[in-house]
Amino acid sequence: MLIEGYGHGPVVAGESLVGRRGFWANHLLAMCGDGTCVEQAVPEWFGGDRADVDALAEVLFDPERWPVFRVLVPDGHPVPGVVVVYRNLADEFGVDHLLGGQGTGTCAGLSSGLVSGLSWRELIRVADCPEPPADGVRDVSGRFLLLLPLLGGVWSDEVVRERIVAALVAVGAPEDSVGRAAGHLLGHLERRALHDSGWGSPLSGG
Repeated sequence: MLIEGYGHGPVVAGESLVGRRGFWANHLLAMCGDGTCVEQAVPEWFGGDRADVDALAEVLFDPERWPVFRVLVPDGHPVPGVVVVYRNLADEFGVDHLLGGQGTGTCAGLSSGLVSGLSWRELIRVADCPEPPADGVRDVSGRFLLLLPLLGGVWSDEVVRERIVAALVAVGAPEDSVGRAAGHLLGHLERRALHDSGWGSPLSGG
C-alpha cells in the first residue's frame, strides 16, 4: 500500500479488523475520552467486552504496523473518499483522516490531518456510495461509523441518532444499550462542534 507522506510509516491494510469484536469500541470510545460526561461509555455498548478491546488494541496500536481503513468512492463521485490511518508513533500517536484517491486504494499528495470535518450531507454521500471500490471498506454501516468522528457543522439530532443506532445494531452492538451508546456519541459530537472552531468541510475550505 502506498500513501504519500507516510513513506517511513509501516502502513498496512486494516479493513479485515473492522469485523472483529472490540473494533468499534476501540474506534468510537476515543470520541468519548474528553472527560465531559457523567456516565462513562463502556465497551459492551459497542459489541465487545474489555478483553476483546484490549486484544484488538494490541493490533490497532502496534507501532510496527499502522492499520489503514479506506473508505473510497468511484471516479466521478461528488464527494472524495477518506482514508483513516492509525499513526502509531511512540511519541506522537494519532488517527489521521486523509482525502482518499478515487477507486485506487491510494492517497496521493496529502499530509496528515487534512480532513478536519465532514458535513452530514458529505458524510452520508461517502458512506452510502452505491458502488464503492473493491479496495477498502464496502459495508455501509462500517463506512458510516468509521467517518462518524469527522461529523461537523449543523445536523438534525433525530436523524443522526437514528442513523447511529441503525449502524451500531448492524455491526453487532446489543439492542438493549444501543440507544445509550448513540446518545453518548451524539452528545460528544455536539460539544465538539459547538466548541471546536476548526471544524469545516474539506470541500468548502471552511
